[in-house]
Amino acid sequence: MSTRGEHQTVPLSVLLKRELASEKIEDPEIVHGLASHSKKGEDFTLLKTECQRALGDGFTTFSVFGLFDGHNGSAAAIYTKENLLNNVLSAIPADLNRDEWVAALPRALVAGFVKTDKDFQQRAKTSGTTVTFVILEGWVVTVASVGDSRCIFESAEGGIYHLSADHRLECNEEERHRITASGGEVGRLNAGGGAEIGPLRCWPGGLCLSRSIGDMDVGEFIVPVPYVKQVKLSTAGGRMIISSDGVWDALTAEEALDCCRGMPPDAAAAQIVKEAVKPKGLRDDTTCIVVDILPQEKPAALPPPKKPVKGMLKAMFRKKNSGSSSQDKDYMEPDVVEELFEEGSAWLSERLDTKYPLCNMFKLFMCAVCQLEMKPGEGISIHVGTSNPVKLRPWDGPFLCSSCNEKKEAMEGKRPSGNRHGSDSD
Repeated sequence: MSTRGEHQTVPLSVLLKRELASEKIEDPEIVHGLASHSKKGEDFTLLKTECQRALGDGFTTFSVFGLFDGHNGSAAAIYTKENLLNNVLSAIPADLNRDEWVAALPRALVAGFVKTDKDFQQRAKTSGTTVTFVILEGWVVTVASVGDSRCIFESAEGGIYHLSADHRLECNEEERHRITASGGEVGRLNAGGGAEIGPLRCWPGGLCLSRSIGDMDVGEFIVPVPYVKQVKLSTAGGRMIISSDGVWDALTAEEALDCCRGMPPDAAAAQIVKEAVKPKGLRDDTTCIVVDILPQEKPAALPPPKKPVKGMLKAMFRKKNSGSSSQDKDYMEPDVVEELFEEGSAWLSERLDTKYPLCNMFKLFMCAVCQLEMKPGEGISIHVGTSNPVKLRPWDGPFLCSSCNEKKEAMEGKRPSGNRHGSDSD
């Protein structure tokens, strides 16, 4: 997971300018397939193509793919599937043009995830769910994730890109430190006599993950704030795989891609699930979504990559050269994957801050998370109480209602969480 300020992001307006300056680049063709083997019945998916959004005198379309891997019951996964998209869209202002709408997605996804979690926890149900949520608008892919399901992408040129983060405590030291600093404990199961077994878990509750939606019984330092990555794809397209941990516990990214190469998406998804289950049998719900993102009038099954790079993951995306004086010249080459945005911080004061100059992203008298209209003076700045020297003024927005501010403080360990009682969640 990258930290804030680790690298520069690419101006979205620069990357999209070539579509206006030259002949229009057509939106890709989207072909998808789904396969799942169920053991607990707690995996759910959302597949929506051709979602319409008003744009000036007409409309534009986008696609949504979601994977919700529930634990300790299916209630959280079902609720999130039914409500997350609407919560994300409600956090985006109306009347944005296409590139403004895409630029607003990272913050809207954070607000939508937190609102979904807050609303679900008010139902007093103790189940939880991981979420990998993908919005595809034109050639721009935005992925938000909590938990240990994953999303990978292989470009037509052969590069493999990880578009999500793994929030297992076992492999994420930064998240372990955050939880202990917020009042939680991290450790393994005590088998007696001082012996410890199994993966690292958060106590109380025993959850192996540091982020999820739901899980009100394990303390609110298990946060719903997603890792978000946004990239602009090559116009040559590629293949995206979204799978639950049942796949990634058995297969590497290269193995998943290699076992289904040349197959159409529906057959590819089935083959990936088959390969994942084969070594040890069906031990967990195992779900896979395969999405081919293709230039118009291309065959549904992707050909082998032009430049095979088996065994190598792309650690870096093409980024802006900070010393360049000509942005247009740097970004005229279309056949690369460009990183637009990446952020994994768990702090709302950072995640709801404005990285893009969208003056109408947040309304002065509206909660940035739940969209509640507030009277003048009722809103609480997300920067109140932070150590950020640039944002010390309490009138600097965005603003939260009192309920969402309580949620923020609980996630930061500044007040006791709600109900906490034992759980065997995985």
